[in-house]
Amino acid sequence: MIEPIVRGDKPRVYLIDVTNRDGVQTANIGLSKLQKTMLNHYLDQMGVFQSEFGFPALEHETNYINANLDLQKRGFFKNIRLEGWVRATVEDVYKALKLTKVEHLNISISTSLIMTIGKFGNKINRDDILKMMTEAVDAAREAGVKTIGVNAEDASRTAAEREDQGYDEDYLMKFALAAKKHGADRIRYCDTLGYDHANSIYDSVYMLAKEVQLPIELHCHNDTGYAVANSVEGAMGALDAGVDAYINVTVNGMGERAGNADLVSVILALTKSRGLKDKDVLDPNVDLAMAWKIANYVARSFGVPIPINQVGVGSNAFAHESGIHADGILKDRKNYEIYSPEELGIPNELTLESGRIITTGEYGGLKGLKHVLSKINVDLTPEKERRVLQLVQLGTAHNQKPLLPDELRFIAEYPDEAAKLMTVTP
Repeated sequence: MIEPIVRGDKPRVYLIDVTNRDGVQTANIGLSKLQKTMLNHYLDQMGVFQSEFGFPALEHETNYINANLDLQKRGFFKNIRLEGWVRATVEDVYKALKLTKVEHLNISISTSLIMTIGKFGNKINRDDILKMMTEAVDAAREAGVKTIGVNAEDASRTAAEREDQGYDEDYLMKFALAAKKHGADRIRYCDTLGYDHANSIYDSVYMLAKEVQLPIELHCHNDTGYAVANSVEGAMGALDAGVDAYINVTVNGMGERAGNADLVSVILALTKSRGLKDKDVLDPNVDLAMAWKIANYVARSFGVPIPINQVGVGSNAFAHESGIHADGILKDRKNYEIYSPEELGIPNELTLESGRIITTGEYGGLKGLKHVLSKINVDLTPEKERRVLQLVQLGTAHNQKPLLPDELRFIAEYPDEAAKLMTVTP
């Protein structure tokens, strides 16, 4: 009998944030390389296990990725794992490893017949898909990549109807077993179109995990509004089969089309909902008190305001207006709240975002910069003053927004890495 793959004392749920990979693919918006770096910093502080921090085979990401890996060695990131995404081709793997020092990869290819035909026509069949995936895994493993996740894009539709009206339930199993045989550490089950629902994804993941005995990642989109529910129920399927689960999340649910599973919502569902709050299934390193800070930073950086009814961090998340609700909350908050603002790190006096903006920037001078830095307890040596001023000016132009205190502090403390990640070489 194959022993289950478990990282801790029991199967648990770990978080992999994909804001810097999938979230930035949201149409019409994006993050600067400095903002992506700060997001990795906040995710690290929050205790998130891994950040899918970019595309190592994409040349304009090279300096950013290598700078972040350098920052990890210097201790700017304490515990978070930084992992890159590539297509399941040997060429992408080799290019990623030539351009960057990335040590963890997720390798992706579609498993549904719908996408196999829709993307490749008659040029590639499903046996070719297996061959491409296993060759890419072999290339990564032989090159010394430390951990390899294999992504089954559109996994939820792999069992969709074939041209002969039959079903192909076992192709995904075949795909996952081949990935394991060639050295994959995890299988990513992608509900790419939000096609699954809670019962079906639990059944599919349980069956897959039970047979393959590898940890399962859940990557769920929100096209039908099920992203959080499907992520949680899919994770329960993996845990019940005896292996760890990894839920892919994005801050504020950002992502293509209707977005991905929201980071804060997933944490609250795993720790506050009926049947789960007492099971202690979430990675104990996760710090919910970072929720408000990270949600507001990402909202500001993307330029997308947090909806007033956003789970946990929306401005109305703890607002009570009706007579019955107001009366109940004044008597005991637990009448109408299953978690408190303090748990999410929401300040007692909500500070307006504009109140935290530092206005030294693209056209500022040295005296103004030194004054602003003194307010956040950052002192510059005379040797660093001009260089940091230049980088703050560049950073403001890079972000197209005034820099926040944490961004200024980062630039002052890590000027070489800041310069590197903000430099894009054509």
